[in-house]
Amino acid sequence: MTTRRTFLSVAAGALSLPLAPKFAAADQDWPTRPIRAMVPFAPGSSIDIVGRIVLDPLSQRLGQPIVVENRGGAGGTIGSAVVAQATPDGYTILINASAHSAAPALYPDLSYDVTRDFSAVIPFGSAANVVIIAPSKGIKTLAELVAAAKAGNMTFASAGVGSATHWAAERLRASAGFNATHVPFKGGVEAVTEVMTGRVDFACMGIPSAIGEINESKLLALAVCSARRSSALPDVPTTIEAGYPDSDYNYWFGMFVPAKTDRAILERLRRETQQAMAEPAVVEKLKSQGMEPLTLSPAEFDALIKKEVAANIALAKTAGIKVN
Repeated sequence: MTTRRTFLSVAAGALSLPLAPKFAAADQDWPTRPIRAMVPFAPGSSIDIVGRIVLDPLSQRLGQPIVVENRGGAGGTIGSAVVAQATPDGYTILINASAHSAAPALYPDLSYDVTRDFSAVIPFGSAANVVIIAPSKGIKTLAELVAAAKAGNMTFASAGVGSATHWAAERLRASAGFNATHVPFKGGVEAVTEVMTGRVDFACMGIPSAIGEINESKLLALAVCSARRSSALPDVPTTIEAGYPDSDYNYWFGMFVPAKTDRAILERLRRETQQAMAEPAVVEKLKSQGMEPLTLSPAEFDALIKKEVAANIALAKTAGIKVN
């Protein structure tokens, strides 16, 4: 009996030996060539700006170039679909924001499943949208904007249907009780430009996309769509302070890989990204963009996505938000 037990113990140990080196090898051997980072929105969008801030030092840490590919359209779903269908070898990653979990609410016929076809790696942080308007409009407060919107038809710009900029404006509109015509654009840069020229009345843009124009007084920041003020715009009140409950819309930014990516590669990518974001220069750059820390494990991040998908589907039905 003792001999049999000893044999079984040794046999089990022998069978397990090849597995550990193989698992470790995936981590140690990767990466050996450039990595493609898909940003499913246009250059100059908030996610593009934040993503590049993180990816530059990450590339240096990994010792390989990270090539950013901007493929916008359809609320980020076009670029995201490319990553969902990519080989899960760690050489194609997705850099996205809260539009990722909002997509199923607007596009029920997606070619991919947000909760099944991706694995969350790490969030970069969260940020608020800011209600912006051209100084030439003569509107100086959010209350004045709401009054003007209730008195007549106003337009609002977004970085695309289903983007965080779209959802933030819809939440504000629903809370304040006014109607406005949605004018979606291909990215944040174009949307900001149209508001700045006055061709579109206002927008709820991500702070990274609008902070430059605000600081140069080309745009007026009426309120931050958040429960608390942004460190990047400390003198700008929040929409909650202005008296509009449930109008806050903080959104996250983060990294994803195809769902079947080796766990060792995912963990290495998470670890190196975390360390890259801890570099003082990166911390300062993210802070200047209005980013707030958001610490979640991959499992917690996946759980957040799943929860948001359900909540966004419910909100879209209640508020009548749909692709137009």
